[in-house]
Amino acid sequence: MFTPRWLCVLACLGTFVPIAALADGPGLGQPLAEDEIPFYARDVMPDGTGLPPGSGSAVQGQPVYQAQCGSCHGQTGAEGPVNPLVGPSESNPKAAGQYWSYATTLFDYIRRAMPFNAPKSLSVDEVYAVTAYILYRNGLLAEDAVVSASNLADVKMPNRDNFIDLWAAQRDKPY
Repeated sequence: MFTPRWLCVLACLGTFVPIAALADGPGLGQPLAEDEIPFYARDVMPDGTGLPPGSGSAVQGQPVYQAQCGSCHGQTGAEGPVNPLVGPSESNPKAAGQYWSYATTLFDYIRRAMPFNAPKSLSVDEVYAVTAYILYRNGLLAEDAVVSASNLADVKMPNRDNFIDLWAAQRDKPY
C-alpha cells in the first residue's frame, strides 16, 4: 500500500525526471552571429572589456551634449533641472564625474539610456565624446584628450575606491 510519503516521492520523480531528460536543451534556435547582437546587449566591464571601437574628445562632445543632454542636465552640466552631471554641490552630491566609480560605467549608461527622450540613439563616437565632455567638465580629463576603448578604463574616478566589487567578492568565494 502507498503511504503519503511514497506519493510525495512518486510525485517528485514524475516532476524531475522529464526535466532532467531536457538537461541538454530542447534543440531550438541557434547562436547569434556577432553582428546580430545589438550594441546595447553587450556588457561593458569596469576594466574596459566590451567597449566598442570608436573615440571622442570633450571638444567634439560639447555640441552633442548641448543638443542632446543640455535640456535636462543644463548646457554646461552644472545647472540641471534634472541631476546636474558636474559637481558635486550641496544640492547634488552624486554628480556623475564625482560619484560614479568607473568612466566605463558612465559610457555604458549613456550608451544604453540617454538621451532620455531617445535612448540608444547616439553613435558610439558621440557617446565617447559626451563621456569625454562630462569627464572634462568634472576636471578629470583635458579638453583635447581623446577617449577610446583603449584608454577609457584608465581614467581614475575620484570615488573608485569607495565601492565594493560584489562580483569579484562572489567570484572568489568557494561554493
